Amino acid sequence: MVLVALVITAAAVVFTISRFVPFSSDAAVAPASPPAKPGSYLGVYESGALTTYQPVADFTQAVGRQPNLVGYYSGWGEPFQISFAQTAREHGAATILQWDPTDASVASIAAGHYDKYLRSFADSVRDFGHPVVMGFGHEMNAYWYSWGYRHLPPSTFVAAWRHIVTLFRAQGARNVTWLWTLQADEPGTGPIAAWWPGARYVTWVGIDGYYYHSFETFSSIFGETIAQVRMFTGLPVLLSETAVGPQAGQAAKIPDLFAGMRQYGLLGLVWFDVPQHQGIYHQDWHIEDSSAAKKAFRSEASSLPLVHP
Repeated sequence: MVLVALVITAAAVVFTISRFVPFSSDAAVAPASPPAKPGSYLGVYESGALTTYQPVADFTQAVGRQPNLVGYYSGWGEPFQISFAQTAREHGAATILQWDPTDASVASIAAGHYDKYLRSFADSVRDFGHPVVMGFGHEMNAYWYSWGYRHLPPSTFVAAWRHIVTLFRAQGARNVTWLWTLQADEPGTGPIAAWWPGARYVTWVGIDGYYYHSFETFSSIFGETIAQVRMFTGLPVLLSETAVGPQAGQAAKIPDLFAGMRQYGLLGLVWFDVPQHQGIYHQDWHIEDSSAAKKAFRSEASSLPLVHP
């Protein structure tokens, strides 16, 4: 959703656990993707985490569980933040990275004009040697980014996605879990299937969505999107960016978020733990700012069967 730029049907569906299908015949030696069990991931995005890990430590203390996914957003042209990834690894977490083509031509990416940069990035990820969950051009089915709906033909995005994945694999960076990240379907978003690059190029599907109002439920926010995704893939689904705002009733709705995640058999969730104060779509998502929300979150997170990625 658009708020991330500030920090640069209803039935249960059981997914098919799967790994990417590599292009070459060396699948036996390719590193495995992180475990893909329902409810096995609790992640967090924190503003400032690239500078200090303390916000993640504060989140850990607040919710009573060590997150096993810790994320950051990268603009185009920036290097892979290997120091951050190493710190996350030391705390038992894999890095989840949303890599966006800010100020870049997606058509040029697809045509290979950025290959020198891509190879450098791929080499850094490969040399890190541990699982990295990585998306490109997140929320491309929404209208608020230059690489998304109404700004770019889906075929151009798909070509760029496939080019990036192919190049990374050629560079030996097979420790990447490719996260194809959608905005939850809402008025103004585009047709999801048009942006699908194919199962050979994707490991997990990510869905971003938030509780803004008290009348919203997991089904009303995510149900239609999950149903559409299941029309063309059974790959694991992660709630890759989510939170409940105070105006939605955090303490009351956090249990609904976790219950929906379990009902639909999803991998887990990544909480957008950022305080914002710019209206209904930019609420204070910071879990530490509400004792009732912390209590509800801690109770729900306590039973998650978290894995070591």
